[in-house]
Amino acid sequence: MNLRLKQKIPLRIKRMGINGEGIGFYKRTLVFVPGALKGEDIFCQITNIKQNFAEARLLTIKKKSKDRVQPACSIYNDCGGCQIMHLAYEQQLVFKRDLLRQALKKFKPEGYETYDLRPTKGMADPWHYRAKLQFQTRHFAGSVKAGLFREGSHYLVPIKDCLVQDRLTQDIINRICQLLEKEKIPIYNERHREGIRTVMVRRGQASDQVQIIFVTSKALYLTSLIKALVADFSQIKTVALNYQQSKSSEIYGSETEILWGQETIKEEVLDYTFELSPRAFYQLNPKQTNLLYQEAIQALEIAPDDTLIDAYCGVGTIGLAFADKVKSVRGMDIIPEAIADARQNAAALGFANTYYEAGKAEEIIPRWYQDGYRANALVVDPPRTGLDDQLLATILAYGPEKMVYVSCNVSTLARDLVKLVQLYDVAYIQSVDMFPHTARTEAVVKLVKK
Repeated sequence: MNLRLKQKIPLRIKRMGINGEGIGFYKRTLVFVPGALKGEDIFCQITNIKQNFAEARLLTIKKKSKDRVQPACSIYNDCGGCQIMHLAYEQQLVFKRDLLRQALKKFKPEGYETYDLRPTKGMADPWHYRAKLQFQTRHFAGSVKAGLFREGSHYLVPIKDCLVQDRLTQDIINRICQLLEKEKIPIYNERHREGIRTVMVRRGQASDQVQIIFVTSKALYLTSLIKALVADFSQIKTVALNYQQSKSSEIYGSETEILWGQETIKEEVLDYTFELSPRAFYQLNPKQTNLLYQEAIQALEIAPDDTLIDAYCGVGTIGLAFADKVKSVRGMDIIPEAIADARQNAAALGFANTYYEAGKAEEIIPRWYQDGYRANALVVDPPRTGLDDQLLATILAYGPEKMVYVSCNVSTLARDLVKLVQLYDVAYIQSVDMFPHTARTEAVVKLVKK
């Protein structure tokens, strides 16, 4: 490799990578440069050298892209929560469609060159869309701060005015920091590993109800803090404590205790209302979730006699959108609280044709089939890790006639399609921008059995 650390080089950016970085070639060596855009001529400094590529820091831009904009966020370069705020929003949508192309080209599922990749559907107002925050808390410069870790580090970047975060949740976390300091509540540090380490604040945008989780390694006295907090914000309906004693990067432990208020808050999607317990998963962008679910419904093309499995069902939101249109719906999720919510939500909506069970999809679905349940329609909405190998084998073994894959990770989607296209044709892939200004996108894949 004709490069050395700290070497300064000129570079022409040919394309953008899956993390939003600019990519160019220097004497046939691939160089990744965060902050650079396609078509730009730049000057950069090598920061890391690997076997097949190098990484560099952007120094100057000799020729700017016409799509470059000034990021509105004052801590954009430090925070790392957003990766492409310097790219005009319409071009962000183009980039996210290209993410799918890159992932497909890497994994090469059969026929990928001719897949119908539909233009990304974005937001009219791509700001303050995140209805949930999970901020780390630390002592910072003599006071309690909350924010995100700088990428690749445990250095906290305090955040007081996030431009993609719901305004009310940001106001609440700012007040929580003041109260944690005032009440002298222990704050987590890397040596002692005790005290508040993470705070989750989620708002049901339709109901304006808020729930909060304090994550800690042991029980804490928070009565005075909670009293002050709920006096300031009438929207707060639930305050919970989650116990996480592990040294791992997992945010939550398995035990959650309601300290104050009700068990759940209300939210709406499409034309129905549902309940959310504190640890239950729900999409971060409620406005785009309506669009995402509409796309899933359209893609599945269900009929009244269909039997549907909703894998990774969470609180049941996708499956419940089909429940009045099919013969039966079954779902599963690894979080017991989410399954309890799903059962409660189905009952509240008057559905008697639903069944939910806590556990892993790759274990439960084969058992259902062994017990005689046959689903001819399947919706999967897996985590970023994609589908489990055992679940993929089960899908290929039993082969539901209709399938929709809702993906939050284009790489694991493309990987899983390599196996799925043994049995299914990809009718189309519709990307939906759930996370403006980040390098992430969601996609709805319509799969038709061959």
